[in-house]
Amino acid sequence: MVTVNLKSLLTFSAFLRVFLIIYGEWQDTHMEVRYTDVDYLVFSDAAALVAAGKSPYQRSTYRYSPLIAFLLVPNSFIHPSWGKFIFSASDLLVGFLINAILKLRGVPEKLCTYSVMVWLLNPFTFTIGTRGNCEPIICAIILWIIICLMNGRLVQAAFWYGLVVHVRIYPIIYALPIILVLDPVFFQYGTKPALVNWSSRKSKSQQTSSCRKLMDPCCICNFLTSLFTWRRIMFGLISGAMFFLLTGFFFFLYGWEFLHEALLYHLTRTDPRHNFSIYFYHIYLHYEHELSNLEKLVSFLPQIMVQLVLVFRFAQDFPFCFFVQTVAFVAFNKVMTAQYFVWFFCLLPLILPWTNMKLRGKGLVCILLWMAAQGHWLLWGYLLEFKGKNVFLQLWVAGLLFLAANTFVLVNIIQQHTYSPVFQQSSRAASKQHVKQG
Repeated sequence: MVTVNLKSLLTFSAFLRVFLIIYGEWQDTHMEVRYTDVDYLVFSDAAALVAAGKSPYQRSTYRYSPLIAFLLVPNSFIHPSWGKFIFSASDLLVGFLINAILKLRGVPEKLCTYSVMVWLLNPFTFTIGTRGNCEPIICAIILWIIICLMNGRLVQAAFWYGLVVHVRIYPIIYALPIILVLDPVFFQYGTKPALVNWSSRKSKSQQTSSCRKLMDPCCICNFLTSLFTWRRIMFGLISGAMFFLLTGFFFFLYGWEFLHEALLYHLTRTDPRHNFSIYFYHIYLHYEHELSNLEKLVSFLPQIMVQLVLVFRFAQDFPFCFFVQTVAFVAFNKVMTAQYFVWFFCLLPLILPWTNMKLRGKGLVCILLWMAAQGHWLLWGYLLEFKGKNVFLQLWVAGLLFLAANTFVLVNIIQQHTYSPVFQQSSRAASKQHVKQG
């Protein structure tokens, strides 16, 4: 039987991505439907403007940090596919970092490799970078932040967290679980935090007890009273300083146009074009009129409530917490496009070794249901966009069914997950607690 190791998997994945980039060049030249993502054309145009000493925001619909345009400046003088190779290299780096995280948590080699395959051999993920989407860079940074936290390198974690929130605003949702996990019982001065090994994962009854303990009002009250520890303050100051330093620098270079396009636009974005969100039809019907405060609250309230429940329930198992947060955030967002799915696909391999869901049973049902709901939506989207059919109502109903499918899958993943805090209580904190109890 042929055994697959990480090196051979990464090598095969690299050749596959190089082939797809070359094939994409051919398809763009010879076929009506382009392989290259339209966003990549926007990135390239913005990078060309930067190379000419101009603002990237002179390119309409460029709504990203200037860092992306700066990164793709070599598109103008090396090769137009430079950015695709950078994004695909980041895609491979994500696979390497997934393996590193699972190894740190004591997951067996074979299980690590299978989990990495879920990312590297996923058709959606290996096309996202080769088509020219920048999301693999964001995924790689988030995984590196997880590694920094697990190794107790808080300054590095804070630095990269401030950077990634500047580049893409959505990782701000991870701020609360990170603050929660920086607990003095795990982090002691001069010592590296101790990690809970995969082999010592808890039984179902124990994990339920742990989750309830975290949700206990006394536990939440203790957290609020001991919130301001020096590690939490340091993390907040460094990450905040990094975010505002980058934002301030680019504001100095490009003014209000940068602030609006790269940041404020994403906080207030409403898209009248068809997308997976359940809110798109209402936004489409009322696009010429600004949404009322009540409408904004109605769309925002479910999202914030779900986020808070998930954070206080699963924060100590923070890779899993990040995953369920991201799935819920995307599902309940006012705008949802297919590229958003990569935000949680990169976190999915991190939770697989702790799931009790069998692929041949409920796992297959969840996969097929999710794909069927998405395919059903895409059918109506095709009829609307390419055939000009008036199917807005049907498309909205398909969006509701897709939300139901996402919710069903998320609930099943939570039910089948073995809750396992990343860190174990330090010996000094345990002895102090024992003295207090005595």
